[in-house]
Amino acid sequence: MTDQVQWHLSGDYFENCSCSVVCPCLVSAAAPLTAQPTEGFCNVPLLFHIDSGRYGDIALDDLNVAVMLHAPGVMADGNWSVAAYIDERADDKQTKALGAIFTGAAGGPMAAFTPLISTNLGVRKVPITFRIDGKTRSAEIPGILHMSVDPLPTMHPSGEMWANIGHPVSPDRMAMAVGASGNTYNDHGMRWDNSGKNGLYASIRWSNQS
Repeated sequence: MTDQVQWHLSGDYFENCSCSVVCPCLVSAAAPLTAQPTEGFCNVPLLFHIDSGRYGDIALDDLNVAVMLHAPGVMADGNWSVAAYIDERADDKQTKALGAIFTGAAGGPMAAFTPLISTNLGVRKVPITFRIDGKTRSAEIPGILHMSVDPLPTMHPSGEMWANIGHPVSPDRMAMAVGASGNTYNDHGMRWDNSGKNGLYASIRWSNQS
């Protein structure tokens, strides 16, 4: 598979990083990702559900993906460690396609992160659930990850606080959110607890086509 294969997908996404609300990366004054994380490091899971998508002639509908990012300091300084998890329901062709898209090898939004990655912890196939219940997003990988976010409280009638922060995953707009209690990740020798920390969610529409 190469980045010449045309692909597109649409669906939903959320994250819950280890920074206090609101994450400094979102408002870095000098340049994107240059602010010091509130904890001195950043642990952030990115959780995805694909409503519909194709990689060439390979259908990607109704599949889930999780990507774990660890940055030991300022995110723009790089030296990230990354682990990826692909829905166990994906067949071999779908697994290769999702691996190419979500590692950035096939271009698209995730390619923006690849220059910052120094340690690739690999790709695993696991059972992944992704749920949307009202304005709550949640995801689970049994024995590895449990994450849930709710929108930050706001006086806006919509009950959501949307911002245009230029995030590669959803450049136009994202809802500001906060992690629920019990938001944990445990794998690859890393143990995270992002309960009550910064969150974001958005619909996504990705493509490597101009």
